[in-house]
Amino acid sequence: MANDIKNEYKPSTISKPGLTILDLLEEKGWTQTSLAHRMGRPINKINEIIKGKISITPGTAIQLERVLGVPSSFWNNRQKRYDEFLAYEKEKEKLSKNIGWLKKFPINEIIKLKWIEKKESDIEQLSELLNFFCISSPDEWSNVWMSPEVSYKQSKAFIRKPEANSVWLRKGELEAQNLSCNLFNRNQFIQALKSIRDLTTTEPEYFESIIVELCAKAGVALIFIQRLKGLPVYGITKWINPKKAMIQLSLYRKFEDYFWFTFFHEAAHILLHGKSDIFIETKSPSDNRKELEADMSASNFLIPIKLWKKFITSAKFTEKSILDLADKINLCPGIIVGRLQRENLIEYKQMNHLRRKFDFIN
Repeated sequence: MANDIKNEYKPSTISKPGLTILDLLEEKGWTQTSLAHRMGRPINKINEIIKGKISITPGTAIQLERVLGVPSSFWNNRQKRYDEFLAYEKEKEKLSKNIGWLKKFPINEIIKLKWIEKKESDIEQLSELLNFFCISSPDEWSNVWMSPEVSYKQSKAFIRKPEANSVWLRKGELEAQNLSCNLFNRNQFIQALKSIRDLTTTEPEYFESIIVELCAKAGVALIFIQRLKGLPVYGITKWINPKKAMIQLSLYRKFEDYFWFTFFHEAAHILLHGKSDIFIETKSPSDNRKELEADMSASNFLIPIKLWKKFITSAKFTEKSILDLADKINLCPGIIVGRLQRENLIEYKQMNHLRRKFDFIN
């Protein structure tokens, strides 16, 4: 419904409705006193209407229709538009005091990404940013994004750049809201994850639309949002509502092992943890219990723990052994290389030719 509502034209200035009355009086050769007598109103009230000190009420509009021959709907609409103009002028004055807040956001970057439109003035740009967040003022931004109840506020990465992080998270919310999903079904999501695991050996051009569709059918909106400069964030998990979850991925560090591990890590949060929790994954390791649980779940889902223990016991981490294991469990070898590196079983410079890099298709 909201998408069907178009922004109305807002002129830079609107004259007082009383000036239109004066024009009509001049055409008829009447004075304000004549108008007052014909309407049965005190002359001082007519003068205040003309000066814009008091508004044209629906009752006054009917009187003006009878006396001046102009429909009451015209006067009601004229007054409404003037009142709206005054309200916008008052709002602009209020916004002008918050231009400093606007400067805290990566405005040029998100304009370039076409997340918001470029406006002519700082005040208009501030209004555009508020519209993006669906809030009325910077105070409401603090209430929504920095309140004590907000669980992702606990993330050190969020606190370092809360404004930029909130933009990235908000863009994900908007995309997730527009993505059609079934109601969340736990069993169906588990089956979807099994199917998605089998896609790790394919290319993004093939699997991207498939995994989005599989997740949507299970009630999970999978969103890919390019990270903003300086934000070391891999992904986020949250519930849009009790029946729809969201996984938002940034493709930070673009190697396939990071991508797949992050995806299955976020999926684990959905299956293992509460619907009120919000999880932000960054490059900084976490000792949070729920994060460690999600790490373990993702690792074991991708590579069964018994096979992994047997593999690392051999201590033969050659290209052939990695490719053999990958073929045996139908997994891309880059995931195995990435895990070996993260567990310090090989150096980070080793076997990187087996790790593909992903990027955004669109």
